[in-house]
Amino acid sequence: MTETSYSQPWLAPQAKASLNATVSLPGSKSLTNRELVLSALASESTLLTAPLASRDSALMIEALRLLGTEINQLENGDLEVNPGAFSRPATIDCGLAGTVMRFVPPISVLASGDIRFDGDLAARRRPMHTTIDSLRALGVEVTDEGDAALPFTVHGTGHVRGGDLTIDASASSQFVSGILLAAARYEQGITLHHDGQHLPSMPHIEMTLDCLAKRGVEVTSSNLDGVNGLPTWTVSPGPISGGIVAIEPDLSNAGPFLAAAMVAGGSVTIAGWPDSTTQVGDEFDGILQQMGARISRSAEGLTITSTGQIHGIDIDLSIGGELTPVIASLATLADSPTVIRGVAHLRGHETDRLAALAAEINRIGGIARETPDGLEIDPSNNLHAALWQTYEDHRMATAGAIIALRVPGIEIEDITTTAKTMPNFDQLWLKMLGIA
Repeated sequence: MTETSYSQPWLAPQAKASLNATVSLPGSKSLTNRELVLSALASESTLLTAPLASRDSALMIEALRLLGTEINQLENGDLEVNPGAFSRPATIDCGLAGTVMRFVPPISVLASGDIRFDGDLAARRRPMHTTIDSLRALGVEVTDEGDAALPFTVHGTGHVRGGDLTIDASASSQFVSGILLAAARYEQGITLHHDGQHLPSMPHIEMTLDCLAKRGVEVTSSNLDGVNGLPTWTVSPGPISGGIVAIEPDLSNAGPFLAAAMVAGGSVTIAGWPDSTTQVGDEFDGILQQMGARISRSAEGLTITSTGQIHGIDIDLSIGGELTPVIASLATLADSPTVIRGVAHLRGHETDRLAALAAEINRIGGIARETPDGLEIDPSNNLHAALWQTYEDHRMATAGAIIALRVPGIEIEDITTTAKTMPNFDQLWLKMLGIA
């Protein structure tokens, strides 16, 4: 179990002038960790180019190494992954990484031995019952402490039959992705049904399916609208190819930098923005235009331009709840009310993000109200300096930095929490502002 450590509060900089910056972002966390899992299960070696180097990816690499995968980091940061037999017991530190705690257990059933999972204290509060229940439904023995949460132990036998499985993934799409990533190595593959009130973050499931298909795995989807039956995904058993896999820049991590242009005015270009992608961060394009920005794409990347005026929005963000902190930050500075809906599942992320966002926006003089599935944020003329608490959550830290561009004196409780997905966030932020 990992202990929490805090840095000194970080006095977030205020924008003194309109922006004119180009930002090069590290690789996508979501893609890096999916491709690491598939590389560990592949029938041949894989070279991952431009992967993310962060706490989450380091936790995934260590987890896979403990299971028996050989992973070598090259001088340029690329990763060479050589699959190996999962033939030994291990204790996996999930930290606070949802991808580790939801993606690794479904592949740990392929190990011969007991695999124990634990993580940060905050990770023990994250919902894990769907993963534990699904493994048990597949015939795998799992021992927990009675609360279907971390810590728990998977008693691997080296194989799992697979077949038909129904789960409720309302709390996180990662439950679906975790099972799908492992399923090609199950004897019968998997036919996975979602039986729940809603399914958040569908783009993340589409990303998983795309990663599988590009590695030669046969995957199909049906009834995704839930009208004629349960949403269903089928993964056929078979080999997973290796080769060279390039990791795209992290478009969700682009959000704070795009938002900065809207707060400070001017323009910011995100270099290397892909022409086509399954990353949910691509949705920032349309959303920020609705809030008053102008966006263009070119060979250089995606460029956002703004006068500094921000409009409120009424939006369902169920497609990608991770976008919520950026939109909520902009809404705090907007000239009209904002309603964010469809993100009840954010209560089970690194922290209860809805409660945390409302608390911190109100702490600095904003006007935010929690709703059952989102937030309502009204304009305020009383924003002021305060300590912005981060709740061990990287996206809470960056949300505070966005607002601080316009509101002087905001201190971010622990900026180092951004190391979860972007270790050098503070330096990139200062460089964008021209003060690094």
